[in-house]
Amino acid sequence: MKKLILNYHFFVLGLIGFVLNSCNSKFRVWVGKDSQKIYNLKYGQHKCQKMDVFLPAEFAKDSPVVLIVHGGAWKYGRKEHMIKIQKMLFENNIPSINMNYRLVSKHLTYKEQLEDINSVVEKFNSLAEKAELLTNNYILLGESAGGHLALLYGYQNSDKIRKIISLSGPTDFYSKEYLNSFYSKYTSGTVQKMVGSKFDRKNLSEEFQKASPIANISNVPTLLFQGNQDFLVNQKQGLALDSALTVMNIPHKLVFMENTGHAPRFFSKKKRDSIIYPNILEWIKN
Repeated sequence: MKKLILNYHFFVLGLIGFVLNSCNSKFRVWVGKDSQKIYNLKYGQHKCQKMDVFLPAEFAKDSPVVLIVHGGAWKYGRKEHMIKIQKMLFENNIPSINMNYRLVSKHLTYKEQLEDINSVVEKFNSLAEKAELLTNNYILLGESAGGHLALLYGYQNSDKIRKIISLSGPTDFYSKEYLNSFYSKYTSGTVQKMVGSKFDRKNLSEEFQKASPIANISNVPTLLFQGNQDFLVNQKQGLALDSALTVMNIPHKLVFMENTGHAPRFFSKKKRDSIIYPNILEWIKN
C-alpha cells in the first residue's frame, strides 16, 4: 500500500509499546484501500499527548497536513470534539492530525500547550517520509482556545506553518481596548490561569502581550471566523486581528457571520455546511 505510515507488520512488531503505554484511549489502526486512520498515537509521555492521524487514499506529495487543535478555554476539551472536521478533511482527500494537548493547571500554561503543538510537528516530521509527505508543511486549524494556540504557534513558527485557520479564536489580552472592555472583566480569570501571571489591569505584565496573537503577527496567511453575537470571544477580537493583518498586508480573510454566536459549526448545520466548511476547504486548496 502507498502512502501509509504504518502497515500490519509494523503495527504488530513495532507498536505494541504504544498500546501498553496508552492511558485512557486505545491505540488503533484502521486501514482501508490505500488509506489509513491511526488513533491515539503517542507523541509524548503525558497521558494527554496523543494524536489521531488520518491519511486518505489520494493526495499530492506537496499536500499540506492540517493540524487540528481543539478548544475548551485551555483547561477543558479533547480532540474528539473536532472529529467531524477531521472526517470532512478525510472525505476531501486532505491529510490531517487531530491532537490532544496538556490542559492548563496550576503548573501548566499556554506555553506548554505550544510546546505540545511543536512536539506533534516534530513527531509527524519523523513519519512524513513514510507517508510520502513533506516535512514542516502544515496548516494549523484551531477552534476557540485552539484558535488562539493555532494563531500564536503559527505566527511564531512561520518556517513550519503555511497557513492558519482560526474559528472563534481570541486574539488580544493586553490592548487598552481589551482592558477597558466588559469582555476583559469576565475573561480575566481564565486568561490569568492560561498566561500563568497575575492579571493586574493597572500594571499588566508583558506576559499578556506575549500571549496575544495580535502582538506576534508574521507573514502567515490567516483565515478567521467570527460571529457578531459571540459572548465567549467578543467580536472585536476577530475584527481587531483582521484590521492588524490588513495594515501589515498579510494575506488573510475574515468570515464575519451575522446572528452568530461562539463556535457556530456545533449549533448550526446550515452555517457549517454552507459557510464554514466551504471556506475551510477553499483556504486549504488555494
